[in-house]
Amino acid sequence: MKITILHKKVVFIMFFISTLVTANQKTFNIVDFGANGDGKTDNTKIIQQVINEASKSGDGKVIVPEGVFLTGVLHLKSNVELYLSKNAVLLGSAKRIDYGPKKASPLIVAKGQYHIAITGTGTIDGNGHELIKDIYKMLHAGTLEDHEWQHYNPWYQMRPAEKNRPMMLYVYDCDDITVKDITLKNGLCWIQDYRNSTNIVIDNIKVKSTTFLNNDGIDLTDCKNASITNCFVDAADDGICLKSSTSNMLCENIYIANCKVRSSASAIKLGTASWGGFKNVTIENIEVYDTFRSAIAIESVDGGHIENINVSNINAENTGNAIFIRLGHRSGQSIGTVKNIHIKNIKVQVPLGRPDAGYEMSGPEVREAHNTFPSSIVGVPNHNVENVVIENVVIENVEISYPGLSKKEIAYVPLTHLANVPERIQDYPEFSMFGELPAFGFYVRHVKGITFKNVKVTLKNDDFRPAFVFDEVEELELNDINTPKQEKGQIILKNTTEISTDRETKLLSEHY
Repeated sequence: MKITILHKKVVFIMFFISTLVTANQKTFNIVDFGANGDGKTDNTKIIQQVINEASKSGDGKVIVPEGVFLTGVLHLKSNVELYLSKNAVLLGSAKRIDYGPKKASPLIVAKGQYHIAITGTGTIDGNGHELIKDIYKMLHAGTLEDHEWQHYNPWYQMRPAEKNRPMMLYVYDCDDITVKDITLKNGLCWIQDYRNSTNIVIDNIKVKSTTFLNNDGIDLTDCKNASITNCFVDAADDGICLKSSTSNMLCENIYIANCKVRSSASAIKLGTASWGGFKNVTIENIEVYDTFRSAIAIESVDGGHIENINVSNINAENTGNAIFIRLGHRSGQSIGTVKNIHIKNIKVQVPLGRPDAGYEMSGPEVREAHNTFPSSIVGVPNHNVENVVIENVVIENVEISYPGLSKKEIAYVPLTHLANVPERIQDYPEFSMFGELPAFGFYVRHVKGITFKNVKVTLKNDDFRPAFVFDEVEELELNDINTPKQEKGQIILKNTTEISTDRETKLLSEHY
């Protein structure tokens, strides 16, 4: 709660300061400088000139009025607010060469700037459907270098490399950033990446990000003091994602609240890139729907340290997985840690089929035969080694509905053969990474210090698997656990020690 209050105070102070400064703003309408909103005229040079002039003024507001203003790459400068009026559209060029001859530049770039903003109720349109046609044309003609395109993995859809698909908004090494009320849509890569930046307010924006693959809705990479509130995200990749790409940096003091998210990957995710880590993150009041992977995913696989993560009040409908927490080791450096995770007041409905069926881009097919996946919290073997641990996890007031109808003919892990569940320490982390799992509700392995309190798992149809499997867990506390069958064998314990339970829960348990 302290983290939440702190973030709300920070957001209020930043908006208050912004209000004081606005009184001295000078306005610059791009039409007054010759911009043409016909959707055909290239306005790049004119809009950049206006941004430069507004920055020189010390506090300028660049107004994009009603109309469709075609543009190439723009560089946002310090002390500039880019304001998109109602029915105003900044339309990205459909020519790949306009983003650079080699690595594609993002459409809007801010590097090393301060006191910048993008506001208004208008739209930034990446023009992705037309741009991808030009990219394919260049690839087939051999005029665009792309090793991924030439040597693509047949397990994945054929696609140009990320370096050839421009982001829409890239903010790097900046301070005092506000993005508010706008709509972003039709991108071909990450829609927006805020990287190595501080004091960020992202509020009430809409992201429609289903044009292509690798197009996360909102990414914060190694940022500090940031809030993402009141946003709507519809993404073919992760919805709202924190990343850490540098071992000596991390995402810290992050507040995510009151958002609605749909994703053909995970809705809210910490990782996959997890070199430095994530600390002091509060996530609350989130609505998730039609999401292929996890409602909440927390991952350290690159040596990063995850600590003090509070998740509460999540309602997820038609979502493939409720909770996924993973400590892995896919990189060469030391293994990270996952500590002090509190997840409470969560309600999730998991369907039998694909949750994202019918969307423009959908999640990849799972290669192995499997029944419905449970939530999973999985570390690495020999977790008692110093500083290699998932530790102090609390799962409280959680209800997850599963479809049942699992069949042994599809896939089966006997409870006498729990060691057959693969470790896959170096694999890419996702809810389906272990293949078939022996529980329908929760699978927990290699964890020290975990509490389940007032947790209910339900079935719409029968499932042959038990509700919970705990394998190599220390300091396990189970209280007020509710399963579809209130009988012994619903909670499986293997190599699990220091167990504390209430009487009713103890009757559900069985040692293997």
